Amino acid sequence: MTEPLSGIKKSDKQPAHLVLARVLRPHGVRGGLRIAVTTPFPDRLRDLEKVLIGRDPEDADSFETYSLRSARLDKNNEWLIQLEGVETRDDAERFRHHYLLTALEDAVPLEDDEVYLFQVMGLEVRTEDGRILGRVTDFIETGANMVYVVQGETYGEVLIPDVQGFILDINPEAGFMLVRLMPGLLPGDS
Repeated sequence: MTEPLSGIKKSDKQPAHLVLARVLRPHGVRGGLRIAVTTPFPDRLRDLEKVLIGRDPEDADSFETYSLRSARLDKNNEWLIQLEGVETRDDAERFRHHYLLTALEDAVPLEDDEVYLFQVMGLEVRTEDGRILGRVTDFIETGANMVYVVQGETYGEVLIPDVQGFILDINPEAGFMLVRLMPGLLPGDS
């Protein structure tokens, strides 16, 4: 099993920082970084002046603050960033597999029906007919939509797409997500 790309774990407290991306590798010889974006607002990267970068998104003491010189979408639909003071490929190499974060107060404000991903992690997932599928343990970004990874004892791993008609309610305060399943998604269903 691979390490979750999100780097987000369930916590009872609100985090001070949000994960925006994970650094994949250096790009080019001038210190650029290729990143895997985990935010639903990737265009917001262009507006940030400062970012935090660290190996462990749960360890604020490991974060370093950098001015974001540039952020752009390349021709392969992947994001590239340039940090102030990171001038060579060797400088950039030390950030491989680090996380790019922003302070929560600098995050994009949410609409009334939206939640942050950290609020979804660990929620109990229930079907509209009352079955408990397990808890949200990760998410997968596809090109079209996000997919929640749910782990439970009865059904094992279940993948729930975040699309209208499947996700009926996400209620972090009550600790659950209510879903409607397609026939055949679970073992024994037809």
